[in-house]
Amino acid sequence: MVGSLLPRPFRPKLHNGFAWVGICLIRLEQIRPRGFPAFLGLASENAAHRIAVEWEDAEAGLREGVYIPRRDSGSLLNQLGGGRLFPGAHHAAVFSVADGGDEIDFSMRSKDGTVFVSVRGRSVDELPASSRFASLAEASAFFKSGSLGYSPARAPAKSDGLTLHIDAWRVRALAVAALRSRYFEDRSRFPEGTVHFDHALIMRDVPHEWHQAEEMSHLGEGV
Repeated sequence: MVGSLLPRPFRPKLHNGFAWVGICLIRLEQIRPRGFPAFLGLASENAAHRIAVEWEDAEAGLREGVYIPRRDSGSLLNQLGGGRLFPGAHHAAVFSVADGGDEIDFSMRSKDGTVFVSVRGRSVDELPASSRFASLAEASAFFKSGSLGYSPARAPAKSDGLTLHIDAWRVRALAVAALRSRYFEDRSRFPEGTVHFDHALIMRDVPHEWHQAEEMSHLGEGV
């Protein structure tokens, strides 16, 4: 079922027999070209709906990463420049974030009315007992390997590529008290009973860089 949401050559990357979909809620701070001073950097709130994927590369063999069918941002620069000045087209959205350190209350609503996300939770040391991952370390390793992301380009049948570089990868679990996602509640994409919440992770104060990756051409939709 998830495979039908993916353009070829992507296919779902499985763990314990399940495909993994989710949303990255991203606060970027001090965004600037390399070599520029931090005080010139910009900040933005962003959301990326993502699917863990793998694919065969003629030269490199089996590769893995994420496919991002939709990006949203509260930044006008990201909305206008995404897919033009840098990879990844972004939809306009309004964000509300209350971050109390260990606790967070987040909501995002796209201006086109098609996407709404809200989550409220607190940082903890372990995943919920119901998770399909045996430990926080196992979940961290699975998602760390998805640093290469592709999202629809403005040109038809192509995806823009972006690689995330993090020297000190560190995550904590987030105990979720309330969660809504209009994208994953859409029964035309995910029929009743086909998608379930597993866990949430949180990263804070992580220096990182984004690098453009090679564009991907697609043959058609997946199966």
